[in-house]
Amino acid sequence: MATYRIRHCEQLRGEVIIHSAKNAVLPLMCACLLTREPLILEHVPNLTDVQTLLDILADCGVSMRRDGNTLTLWAEEPKSPAVTDLLSRMRASVLVMGPLLARTGYARVSLPGGCAIGQRPIDLHLKGMEALGAQVQLTPGSVTLQGKLRGGNIYLDFPSVGATENILLAAALADGVTRIENAAKEPEIVDLCGCLVQMGAGITGAGSGTITVEGRESLHGCTWRPIPDRIEAGTILCASAMTEGSVLLRGIRADQMQAVLFKLAETGVTLRDSPAGLRLTGRGSQPIQVRTLAYPGFPTDMQAPMMALALRLRGTSVFMETIFENRFMHAREMVRLGANIRIEDRIALVSGGGMLSGTTVSSTDLRGGAAMMLAGLAAEGETILRDPAGHIARGYEDLPGMLGSLGADIVMEV
Repeated sequence: MATYRIRHCEQLRGEVIIHSAKNAVLPLMCACLLTREPLILEHVPNLTDVQTLLDILADCGVSMRRDGNTLTLWAEEPKSPAVTDLLSRMRASVLVMGPLLARTGYARVSLPGGCAIGQRPIDLHLKGMEALGAQVQLTPGSVTLQGKLRGGNIYLDFPSVGATENILLAAALADGVTRIENAAKEPEIVDLCGCLVQMGAGITGAGSGTITVEGRESLHGCTWRPIPDRIEAGTILCASAMTEGSVLLRGIRADQMQAVLFKLAETGVTLRDSPAGLRLTGRGSQPIQVRTLAYPGFPTDMQAPMMALALRLRGTSVFMETIFENRFMHAREMVRLGANIRIEDRIALVSGGGMLSGTTVSSTDLRGGAAMMLAGLAAEGETILRDPAGHIARGYEDLPGMLGSLGADIVMEV
């Protein structure tokens, strides 16, 4: 359990270095199950989700070594995980299914957990595995898959990131050619494909709606540095836009977060991309309209931090959540600070610019927790943010420290 004491902040100034993306690192870690040789991942962030997946991979028979932020993984004889509690903690645990099935012909995994932001079923994952020739047997709380995989044509009813990743991992060792239609286009998908190609996979079309995979008999190890975290970068930018400051973000890819940058610019801040990094200056003042969509649309993971910014924007901002049906839980906590927010089904109307007062609030989920930390910076006095499930540390490496280096007053108590 973590508790954060947050004081009102009028100005953030300075620079920070953005960590590698959690949503890129986790599927890359699962790629180690495809080869006997070492997979070396550089600049791996220190996150509880990373540690949980390391525990799951160890249960799968993976050997590992960590030297600072460099992680080496090798799976000589992988097997299905036995500790069901580990898999129930995080959504990304389901990504061991595809590579285990492809490598060994058998995979038994517990149904995954994660943030309580919606139903998030794995039917598209299973549909993809069946299209590759797997026999699927569902039992209460778990799923068993077996069979020798062969290439096939797969159409995803929704461009699911997780399903696309799982199918890619499985198809890399399948016999023949696999074609994924309506595939996810996220930068994290492109990053995974790049690493798999470096390992010897035959993949074309990454970043488009159609990805083709030529299965290989075996893959080899490689060294890979994951892409920077566009959600962490967006969170810091939202915090900066709430203040009359100037913040420089180093190590980011502005081309991978255009939807967020466009919305930030609509608030009235100035954004300047240069070889040194991305700088945001000024305070946001104009209300915005946000509709979450699959990439390259506005990411659902940025909806909550952007709503925190909307609390400071005079006028009514409109948020439409189209990805997850239960992702406005942070709004009720913002109301405790004095925010004027009305929820109508999947639409949130935020009347910003009013005074917020510090009080005790809770972290509802990973991104909602980060948003409440930002909201605490906007509130007068002291805000106490309780995070009993440790949501924030799952996806941000020392977010209080990053904001503190820019001038925020945030004290973490364990």
